[in-house]
Parts: sequence; C-alpha cells; structure tokens
Amino acid sequence: MGSQSRISARIALPGLRADDEVCCPYCFERVPRRRIAFRCMGRAGRGQGCDPVLDEELAAYTGSAAGASLPPVFEAPGRGGRADCPRCGRTTGRRVCPHCHNPLPPAYCESPGRIVALVGAKNAGKSTYIAVLLHELMNRVGTELDASLVACDDRTIDRYKRDFARPLYDEHRLLPTTASAATAPREPLVYLLTRTRPARRAGRRLGARLPLGRERTESLALVLFDTAGEDLRSRDVRDLHLRYLEAADAIVFLVDPLELPGARAMVRDEAPPPPRTDPDSEPINVIARVTEALRQRRGLRPGERLPVPVAVALTKIDALLPAPAGQSPLHRSRPSRGTLDLDDREAVDAQVRGLLHDWEAGQLDVYLRQQYAEYALFGVSALGGMPSRGRVGAGGVRPHRVEDPLLWLLYRFGMLDGTRGNEV
Repeated sequence: MGSQSRISARIALPGLRADDEVCCPYCFERVPRRRIAFRCMGRAGRGQGCDPVLDEELAAYTGSAAGASLPPVFEAPGRGGRADCPRCGRTTGRRVCPHCHNPLPPAYCESPGRIVALVGAKNAGKSTYIAVLLHELMNRVGTELDASLVACDDRTIDRYKRDFARPLYDEHRLLPTTASAATAPREPLVYLLTRTRPARRAGRRLGARLPLGRERTESLALVLFDTAGEDLRSRDVRDLHLRYLEAADAIVFLVDPLELPGARAMVRDEAPPPPRTDPDSEPINVIARVTEALRQRRGLRPGERLPVPVAVALTKIDALLPAPAGQSPLHRSRPSRGTLDLDDREAVDAQVRGLLHDWEAGQLDVYLRQQYAEYALFGVSALGGMPSRGRVGAGGVRPHRVEDPLLWLLYRFGMLDGTRGNEV
C-alpha cells in the first residue's frame, strides 16, 4: 500500500448492538454485552441492601484485599442498563466485568470502545506523552475539535491528577519511567471522547453553522494503556502483557531519536547525552519483539500482515536541530481547522521516513511496511524544550504535534474528517 493510500485509509465506527462484545479495559477479556454483570448498590443506612463481602476476583486483580469488600456481583439480563439484585431486590445500574469485577462505566458499555496501547523503550517518554496528550485534549485540541474528554471512572480521575497532571503541570517535575507490570497491575486511563459535528451540507464550506437540531454528537470510549520498556525484555512478563496488546485496536510506538546513532549528529548542544547503547532498547528490537509475539498469537501465515493500525512517533524532536525556516513540515505547527489535514499528514510522514533512511535506520520503515497493513510516521515533542535537572524547562510545557498520532487514529475510526488544500 502506498504512502498516500496508507494515510487516507479509514474504517467505519459502528455502534454497539446487543450481541456485540465489550472488551474490559482492565483485564482485557471480551464480554458479550448481554453478559456484563451487575454489582448490588448495597445497604443504605437501615434500608434494604446487601452487606459487603470480599470480592475475590477483584482482590486477585489488584493483588490486595484492601478495598475489595463490596456488595456482591450478580448476573442478570438487565433492561436499559439496570437490574434488580436477586438477594435484596434493590435496583442497580452498576456494571462490572464478570471476569475481574472491575467497574465498567455506563458510557463505556454503550459507546464503541477503542483501546490504544502505547509501547516504547524505557527512555521514550511514554508517561510524559500521555500526560500532555490528555491535557491538550482537555484544552486546546478539544476546543479545536469541538470535543469534550471526560474520565469514565474515579480511578482514572485520581491517577491522572496524582501521577500525571500534578507533578508535571503543578510542580513542573519530570515524570518517572513507567513502573513494570511485574510489580503492580497496569491501570488504564479510560475516557469518553464526545464530538459535536454538524451535518454535511454545501453551506458548511462557507463557514455557515447549522442549527443545533441539525448537529449530531458522536462518542468514543478511549482507553490508554502504556507498556513499560522493561516489560518487553522478560519473556514471562511479556507474555502476560501480550493479552493487553492483542486487545488493542491501535498501537502507538514511541521512539526516542537519541536511540538512533545516525540522528545524534543533529542533536542540539544543550540536549542531554544519549543513553548508553542497549540492544534491548533499540527501536527495531522493541517493535520486532512485540510484532513477532502478536503474529504468533494471531496465527498469521508468512507474508500476512497484522491488521492493527500502527502509529510510530519520534519523540523529543525539540532536541533535534530544526531545518531552515519554512522547509520542514515536521517543525511547522499543525494546521488547526478541526479536521485532519491530509496534505500536512503526508508531508510529515514523508519527512520522517526520509530522516529514518538518512540516519541509517531505514530498516525500521521497511520492517513496518512488511509487517503491518497500515502504519504512519510522526514526530512529536511533549515538553517542547529541554528539561534541566529533573524539571521542566523555564518556558513550561509547550507541546508540539503531540496530538498528531491520535488525530490520525480518530480519522481512521471515522470520528474526524480529512481535508486537503483550502477545504474546510
């Protein structure tokens, strides 16, 4: 598939039917929608309701009995997302996964869910990327797209504030590397992305806004799940992690350009020294380990390519010397028009591909083309400047194109229009 056809390819985003499966964003088991379990509301004061009991399935998932004493879980057909507890008779709308008993937010049960897995070596900047991407979706990019991003559960709210927003934005501290799944279960971040989109008509091209009744809203449950670099080295932990990666609807590989020897000649003088050479951290090896494991799990034949779309993003491009003004799509700001600018997308893709070949890392591009039916190349900077002594630079967080991979995926999923030239 050629570069332009790769980038322009897209799929429809269907709604859920009663018989459709929902993928649990915690244990990643697929559950028929009609088999999603319920949790009793419990006793309120002296009124009716079930007393808390130890939820063994939830305790097994979290690795601790703390916080796992809750009203019981039961299965029932349910009507409108609600059911009566067979023990106490109270009506409940609390949905849970029948396997791990983690809560499934109503919005996630009703909207098509897309799981996006982030993979990268230890120094690729996954945690920082997630923090800044979500912040941009909640603010600048969300306003541009006429979209809202709302956490689907309290754990997502707490984790984002505690592990991402507070240290990076409030305290201006760099985030630590992602903890290994060998020491704690990975907690995904689950959000509902809702866009307001006007119905298509010729007047829209002239900037006319349709009456409210003619607008439509589309929602997408977005699950962000990050993979620690060290989890890709241990066969035992990697096999456990493959369950998560196999469930992903898209994979974003983050590549630190400082790991590419040919790129070091372009590194700014004030940039930190490149990491020590580690074959396990080389981007081609990280991607190949995941790819080969996924091929085995899916039982693909030789020559058959993986259908999952892949975005490969060079991180920390602020550390690279810029090209002459006006000559580098990668260093220009993304056109902000509430759509995916396909001309810009193809120009950035072509430039990153050229850089990889110039840096003697062209085998990465060749390997992706051989192994994946759809992939695209990006360049991003989460911080937008050089950090110093474990802290964000004096200019603060100034992201550059950090949203590009997700916008391409939203375009593929049918939630974002693509335009060219002067189209609006």
